[in-house]
Amino acid sequence: MLDSVYMEAPTTKNDHRLCPLWKLQQRHPKFLCLSLGILPTVELLNHAYRVSVKWQKEIFPAVEIDTTQSPYVFKCQLFDLTGVPPERQKIMVKGGLLKDDADWLTIGVKEGQKLMMMGTADEVVKAPEKGPVFMEDLPEEEQVVAVGHSAGLFNLGNTCYMNSTVQCLHSVPELKSALIKYPHSGRSNDLDQSSHLLTCATRDLFNELDKNVKPVSPMQFWMVLRKKYPQFGQLHNGVFMQQDAEECWTQLLYTLSQALRSPDSSENPDTVKELFGVELVSRIHCQESGEESSETESVYSLKCHISQEVNHLHEGLKHGLKSELEKASPALGRSAIYVKESCINGLPRYLTIQFVRFFWKRESNQKAKILRKVDYPLELDVYDLCSDDLRKKLEAPRQILRDEEGKKLGLKKSAPKDNDVKMADAEGSSNSSGESSLATSGVPTDKKTHLTGIYDLVAVLTHKGRSADSGHYVGWVKQESGKWIEYDDDNPIPRREEDITKLSGGAYL
Repeated sequence: MLDSVYMEAPTTKNDHRLCPLWKLQQRHPKFLCLSLGILPTVELLNHAYRVSVKWQKEIFPAVEIDTTQSPYVFKCQLFDLTGVPPERQKIMVKGGLLKDDADWLTIGVKEGQKLMMMGTADEVVKAPEKGPVFMEDLPEEEQVVAVGHSAGLFNLGNTCYMNSTVQCLHSVPELKSALIKYPHSGRSNDLDQSSHLLTCATRDLFNELDKNVKPVSPMQFWMVLRKKYPQFGQLHNGVFMQQDAEECWTQLLYTLSQALRSPDSSENPDTVKELFGVELVSRIHCQESGEESSETESVYSLKCHISQEVNHLHEGLKHGLKSELEKASPALGRSAIYVKESCINGLPRYLTIQFVRFFWKRESNQKAKILRKVDYPLELDVYDLCSDDLRKKLEAPRQILRDEEGKKLGLKKSAPKDNDVKMADAEGSSNSSGESSLATSGVPTDKKTHLTGIYDLVAVLTHKGRSADSGHYVGWVKQESGKWIEYDDDNPIPRREEDITKLSGGAYL
């Protein structure tokens, strides 16, 4: 049905003879002629009115009311003018307050009518003093802080073993601090030029990672690494070969230990040894001859040996601390089997554990991989693997740690000492690869740190694949915020903590 129909009136006196429909309309105003027939319809109405609205001290003239719409639409118009939300508006009309679903015909609003409205406006939202700042507009250093993690590393051709190793070591703040202090030029007399250059390249690469969000090319570092250790430059059909991440880790730490050693400093003669060195004391005895001896050694990682009986990291560590070796027996005058049993006599700040997954397979004359899953915890306690002397030293800090944890639970305990610090533990793992190592991280302090033998997992290096000479290495690093990042070469990916414990089938370092 049409809302309204307009008909032109006759312009001359006798024009009505030419327009009988118009004449009929004058006699019957409640009917509308639509064609040659006459159909009854509604009376012509005006659907739009203009009214004035008074609110507080303001008057808004010529506010339009569309009677085909509900009063709520009218209230929305007043909200645009006054800032008073429709639910707070009280508009006085005939019969009381204007309701949202009222009928305009019943209200009987007229053209030019004055309406009064009461209500409180919302606060005007002020425009921000500074406009929005987009991530890409920030300086690189601020982008790193905003993103919450450092940059990835480009794969230069089977260099994932190197990239994942660098990312795990880069997570150690004390190592970065020591590298920053390393001189840009000159070296000590007992350090060779290639070791000096590799240390400088490591420092510069760490610095690039900290300053950038976009992926970084480790070309300079890779060139110096190959020059220092030629095995990482092996070619096969003109292509650089995949290498072992554990070998890269070990060689790089050895070089840094030589370069960052400070013979003139009584406080910290060997930075790398303090951070990663594990002191072992071993008892070697021969059951056949009754011979027995002892020895001490310093290593940068513990071994987790994997067998059919090993389902958990702790079991593998116990297996790794006990081994058999064949050597000449002075008492027997021939070779004999000796049993070597070791225990930890000194702990580092970062404990590295290698999952021994690779072994030499004589049948195929190549390295094979043990794919067995070995579970590892987010917190590792190595107290029962320590010597009696070390246990005595750990007892007091461990008691303070227990008191602190009890205090959090609301239990009464002795006050902790300021110098006691719980150590954190960084674990390295590799998906479908053979070995894994755990590194542990501690809280930096100017005072001497008291170790407890408890480590929190902070880094994992994984290997995907069935062979040591192929596959793919990935680094998983816990950030200062507590979040985990998977460093798959140049692609950092945020991960959940529960994702980390699922890497048990491929943990390597």
